Amino acid sequence: MELFRLARAPYARDLSGKGAALYGARWNAAGVPMVYTATNRSLAMAEVSVHFTLATLPPDYMMVTLWVPDDVSLVNLDITALPQDWQIFPHPFSTQKVGNAFVAQAQYALMKVPSAVTKGDYNVLINPNHQDAAKVEIAHLEPFPFDMRLFKV
Repeated sequence: MELFRLARAPYARDLSGKGAALYGARWNAAGVPMVYTATNRSLAMAEVSVHFTLATLPPDYMMVTLWVPDDVSLVNLDITALPQDWQIFPHPFSTQKVGNAFVAQAQYALMKVPSAVTKGDYNVLINPNHQDAAKVEIAHLEPFPFDMRLFKV
């Protein structure tokens, strides 16, 4: 399986989850490491672009293509099992609780969750503490210039 993530150049090769652990995000509380990926490039772009304006967009993003072998453990989180408030912004603690449990239980290396940004698309969360996470490889890195039309006012 291929997965995608946009990361700033200095962190493009970092799959430790430390960046997400610094502040927390939708699926993890601060202090809980997690790597956020998307099942397609467009979703990776959408997930990043919702956080910036043209004036605040860093110029050094890299598209990271990851290769995940078929034997890496994966759980699909059913949308009906999600907390009712899972899509709201800012993200609720209820979704962090789900992600924190995924990391703490360490039963799976990957968890597929619906995107709160793009209905019908999916993010795949990587538990960097799971032994199978070491099997996830960076297959390709390339500069990713954002199309400025995305930020027109």
